[in-house]
Amino acid sequence: MLPVRNYRNQTWLPTLFNELFEDWTPTVHTTPAFNVIENDKGYQVEVAAPGMSKDDFKIHLDDKNNLVVRLEKKEESRQNDDDRRYLRHEFSYTTFQQSLILPDTVNKQGITATMQDGVLTITLPKKTPEEKEAELQYIEIK
Repeated sequence: MLPVRNYRNQTWLPTLFNELFEDWTPTVHTTPAFNVIENDKGYQVEVAAPGMSKDDFKIHLDDKNNLVVRLEKKEESRQNDDDRRYLRHEFSYTTFQQSLILPDTVNKQGITATMQDGVLTITLPKKTPEEKEAELQYIEIK
């Protein structure tokens, strides 16, 4: 006599369906890695951002003179032509913001940024002794 399978408690169909679509959605949520480097001339902030472009970033100084790095990327991918019925239609939205407290020794007017090979590099030059002296405000005694 052959064994008879009981399918009443089987969950193979939902499992098969999930496995079919599981490979299509590699969703990994990470925060970009930051490196901060100091030398005699200033600081460099490196942000690892593979797959991003310079247009995805906004960099500014806030009202407290903190350096704010903001990333925002919107993407849409379609797997079928417009005349077909979508079984899967994906939209992607990535946003990230990091604020860095700048030391008083940074020349805020000299800050520059470049993007190359998936790494955003922000250069923060230090003030020269002449610039430090020029910032001092002397008060006349009457």
